[in-house]
Amino acid sequence: MIPTSHADRHKAKGEVVLGVDTHRDAHVAAVLSLTGEVVGAETFSATSVGYRELLEWSSRLGTVRRAGVEGTGSFGAALSRYLLAADVEVFDVNRSDRSDRRRRGKSDLLDAQNAARAVLSGRARAQAKTGDGPVQIARMYKVAKGSAVKARTQAINQLKAVLVSAEADLREELAGLGNMQLFRTCAQFSSSCEGDGSGKEAVLQATRVTLYLLAQRIEQLTEQIQDLEGRLARLMKQYAPQLLAVVGIGPDTAASLLITMGDNPERLSSEASFAALCGVSPVECSSGSQQRHRLNRGGDRQANAALHRIVQTRLRFDSRTQDYYQRRLKEGKTRREIIRCLKRYAAREVFHLVSSVQQRP
Repeated sequence: MIPTSHADRHKAKGEVVLGVDTHRDAHVAAVLSLTGEVVGAETFSATSVGYRELLEWSSRLGTVRRAGVEGTGSFGAALSRYLLAADVEVFDVNRSDRSDRRRRGKSDLLDAQNAARAVLSGRARAQAKTGDGPVQIARMYKVAKGSAVKARTQAINQLKAVLVSAEADLREELAGLGNMQLFRTCAQFSSSCEGDGSGKEAVLQATRVTLYLLAQRIEQLTEQIQDLEGRLARLMKQYAPQLLAVVGIGPDTAASLLITMGDNPERLSSEASFAALCGVSPVECSSGSQQRHRLNRGGDRQANAALHRIVQTRLRFDSRTQDYYQRRLKEGKTRREIIRCLKRYAAREVFHLVSSVQQRP
């Protein structure tokens, strides 16, 4: 338990700011006055009871309207949702920079105080996602789908690696088969491994068993991926059909962009803030008389990849995008510069579409 200051025993007058350093099992909270004075500090368990005690304790010290929380997307996610439900404005706070830590030291109490000071100074401006609506559901599906895709790719690579070193007779039996036919054929092999455990026949049988198990795994993962894709498609069709009507945007791409924006799109002040969040805002790269911009390598890379897929699809199938591309080429722009511009335009279009359809109930 972190000791509290003398002021903790007397309720502060007026508004105070809450700062929280989050961990897996416990959260350290600090309350600051609007002048930056530490009013109190305490440690609470990372449970529903602990969240309630944290809010009640901080409310006794003053009126809590704003809170800075570290890790709103991980250890602080549940606490952020609890505070938001209590009408407390929650800001996502990055850890303090290394120079500040070298100068002032590092402790959970200092991190909690720094979180509150980041809100007071205006340095923390990113509002936390609510994580309580359809977008959070889509994020869960995307997490499960992503891991299933990786596991299936690994299983496919392992199956083909086993086949490369297999006996010639087995390789000839499976030669010329496409991937899906190859997996179905291997899935029909026997799973039993008989023999004395040595010799060519025993090795061949063990190889067939391995191919059978890997093929079964591939089929199971494929079914999971297809099920999750169906769930995402139905969710996006119900929640944001306007996005699916746009050229180049499918259910998976729509889900990636909505996840970046969150269930509370009002936390983004403008389409420029959404572009910066997606890493498609222009970055100055000028020198002397040459004035130009380069690709932005920051932001949410999943959203950036989604916008890139939109642009690539439009370059193939959308006549307006093709005309724009050819016009900018004649103006001397490089392909990278043109794609950067197209991604920025796509981000603007998506932001306005989402803002009109992603309304909280």
